[in-house]
Amino acid sequence: MEDMATQELEALQYIRYEANDAIGCITLNRPEKRNALSSELVSELKQAFEYAENDPLCKVVVLRAEGPAFCAGADLAYIQELQGFGYNDNLADSTHLMQLFHQIYTLKKIVIAQVQGHALAGGCGLATVCDFAFAVPEARFGYTEVKIGFLPAIVSVFLLRKIGEARTKQLLLTGDVFSADKAAAYGLINEVVFADELAEHVYQFARRLCIENSGQSMEVTKEMLARMPELPLEESLRYAARLNAEARSTEDCQRGIAAFLNKEPIAWN
Repeated sequence: MEDMATQELEALQYIRYEANDAIGCITLNRPEKRNALSSELVSELKQAFEYAENDPLCKVVVLRAEGPAFCAGADLAYIQELQGFGYNDNLADSTHLMQLFHQIYTLKKIVIAQVQGHALAGGCGLATVCDFAFAVPEARFGYTEVKIGFLPAIVSVFLLRKIGEARTKQLLLTGDVFSADKAAAYGLINEVVFADELAEHVYQFARRLCIENSGQSMEVTKEMLARMPELPLEESLRYAARLNAEARSTEDCQRGIAAFLNKEPIAWN
């Protein structure tokens, strides 16, 4: 099964995957099209993230891209093709992208976006659903769908959770393109990093998560934060208490507490 998965990854046309130092790197590799999203690219991303989630050599995932753009949104030829779709075809296509965004948002492993260039429309959506994002000062962001009579529908679900209603309204209803500095101020990305420092900065951040934190704890915490907003207050507190109790009996927690009590350093990876 592992050999088959490896062969399938090697056959990917628009995506590269590699794992080193417990970091799995998924690279958008369609620079001549500014890494624009097509049905095929979305399919390959879903496959790569599934592989990374189950890869024992990967503890944290970095999503990055080749070329001057991170992701320019939907492919122009694909947009033209959509004009001939009926409702059922359009629903299937929308569901395809929704599944990718949901997959990244709920992935058992932390996902970090390394944004080396513009991230627009669907590309901005990709950065939105990652757990962390770092971008170069030159990068531009924007949910520009309303400019062409389209809807930023799927990303709105995640953006509301991430930055709140008022800012989401501002960004989605205007369709404005904005700077990396503004993206950081809005809470869309975590930090702006100079281009010649970005790759090393993301690598060091990912390695810190790998070394300093329990992978099991990060996985459960990420799942908890994804579920909390949909639960009523009392139910969310009961859910939190149950997770707290379950965590105490895990091997990672017992190992971590023992190291703490013995004043011993612990390296998780």
